[in-house]
Amino acid sequence: MLLSRPRFARTFIAAPALALLLSAAASGPETRMKDVIAQEAPRHEALLEKLVRQNSGSLNLLGVKAVGEMMRAELEPLGFTVQWVDMAATGRAGHLIATHKGNGRGQRVLLIGHLDTVFEPDGPFTGWSREGDRVTGPGVGDDKGGLVVIVATLRAMQAAGTLKNADLKVVLTGDEEKTGAPLELARKDLVEAGKWADVALEYENLAVMGTQEFATTARRSSTNWEIVTTGRTGHSSGIFNESMGYGAVYELARILDEFRRTLPEPNLTFNASVVVGGTPASLDEPGVKGTAEGKTNVIPARAVARGDLRSLSPEQDARIKAAMEAIVAKHLPGTDGSIRFFEGYPSMPPTAGNRALMGKLNQVNRDLGLPEMQEMDPAKRGAADSSFVAADAVTLGGMGVSGGGAHAVGEWVDLKSLPRQALRSAALISRLTAEPRPR
Repeated sequence: MLLSRPRFARTFIAAPALALLLSAAASGPETRMKDVIAQEAPRHEALLEKLVRQNSGSLNLLGVKAVGEMMRAELEPLGFTVQWVDMAATGRAGHLIATHKGNGRGQRVLLIGHLDTVFEPDGPFTGWSREGDRVTGPGVGDDKGGLVVIVATLRAMQAAGTLKNADLKVVLTGDEEKTGAPLELARKDLVEAGKWADVALEYENLAVMGTQEFATTARRSSTNWEIVTTGRTGHSSGIFNESMGYGAVYELARILDEFRRTLPEPNLTFNASVVVGGTPASLDEPGVKGTAEGKTNVIPARAVARGDLRSLSPEQDARIKAAMEAIVAKHLPGTDGSIRFFEGYPSMPPTAGNRALMGKLNQVNRDLGLPEMQEMDPAKRGAADSSFVAADAVTLGGMGVSGGGAHAVGEWVDLKSLPRQALRSAALISRLTAEPRPR
């Protein structure tokens, strides 16, 4: 998962307590799911530790593939046909795609997670530690906790007899945290899976604030942009005059300030992350490191800025990009400038279908005696792979474990959330795959 995560907090329902939660509305299979999930809690905690101890930073290609093989070993015994899709052409390890053929009558459900983490092998954050029900380790929540929820869900469905007729597909990408290029190729298989599915569930971290849990019905897009401005260079005593103009740095400052003053609106952000200016000035190809020179008595010839743009719908995205281009095109005297946008994550708007799916999840919560969930503010969530399928399938995110500190040293999860999330997921998927496919 990318940046802008919500703050995650601990919740307090332990696995043994699940026995107290089922209401009279829960079915026999759901009672069986609850029992199996509780019994297998130690197994799933051990699997989580195994996954976390295997480094799988996005650029650790062998590590990502190793985690993929661990997941293959979990999915194949459940009757899934498992395929490894090599992504060497994009500079990444690859994706794991597992397909379960059911009876063809119920809704098709896609489960989405990712094998990679932001933590590369040479980083300072390694290993696994546990204090009570709180465990700490690189990628423990994002997204290895989500992977374990998927496994626990499917094992519970198998034990309850609801897996055999279910048409399911599991797509675990190997580059969610640092996507390969070209993006079209890197996400081709996921997009195709979204076209196959009726419903998509994404297993990034469960959003929790205080004791309130949230369902993710929407995510904003994440697109990068770069602005390059140029100006006439010469002695600084000539700045602002008719012959020399304003220089590249003032032109860039004008653009960024007009963005700040005129563009803000709900569910929109545009961050300028790195800026360099001088004679000369440049950014490296990834756009994360810059070099510049410039004496105080020289008008800067070039300035460069990179940042991101996050919006809630394709319409908002297109409108804001057009507004940004119009601002850049104005130009102070003696300057020039241009803006370009890079491939990025699309948005996942809060559709009626997504909200209806949240309603079905809350019916599961009521029937199982679990807390009902509210709709998460999309401005408080980052982008995720679910956005690539949201145009084709009804989608709900944040089905993974709860915890905190994602993308940072000290990332942690609450183990008590793992059986709770697995039970919710198993019941929801069992009900969805028993519903006739929409025509």
